[in-house]
Amino acid sequence: LHIQVPSLEHDGRVTGESLDLIKYIDTNFQGPALLPQDPAKRQFADELIAYADAFTKALYSPLISQVAMSDEAVAALDKIEAALSKFSDGPFFLGQFSLVDIAYVTILERVQIYYSNLRNYEIAKDRPNLERYTEEMNKIEAYKQTKNVPLALLDAAKRHLKANTTFLQVLFFIPFGLYYRY
Repeated sequence: LHIQVPSLEHDGRVTGESLDLIKYIDTNFQGPALLPQDPAKRQFADELIAYADAFTKALYSPLISQVAMSDEAVAALDKIEAALSKFSDGPFFLGQFSLVDIAYVTILERVQIYYSNLRNYEIAKDRPNLERYTEEMNKIEAYKQTKNVPLALLDAAKRHLKANTTFLQVLFFIPFGLYYRY
């Protein structure tokens, strides 16, 4: 199995973890800031980024173990719903688009497809902030250009749900730099 991961070499330093790479670019290059200057928003951003692995595990564990929706997965989605309501100056995690949105959008996109089709569970049902977030993300042209093809993603997931867990971990987690930990 050959996997390519994004990396950047700049001023003799190599950065390879996706979120670290984005933070580095945000800090060292010109352009719109992906992390806010507001201390409360920056702290919340750090908390949400730190939570990304736990969120991913909570949502993918039921899929990998082929069980129904778990209480842990529902709680994780409810936590994201609450996080999306913390700031009222926009539809995104920190109000305005940020690194946090980059960290979560692919996870949410994939689990929405998987849960809707494999578990008949709509992750945004009764979660208006998550529904609005998804609608607003889908208006961003750069995001639309990188979205997964839902049926292709679903077909791959169905094929590999019958495969071994190690391959599933690679399929679901490595493409966006998050690793499932036991």
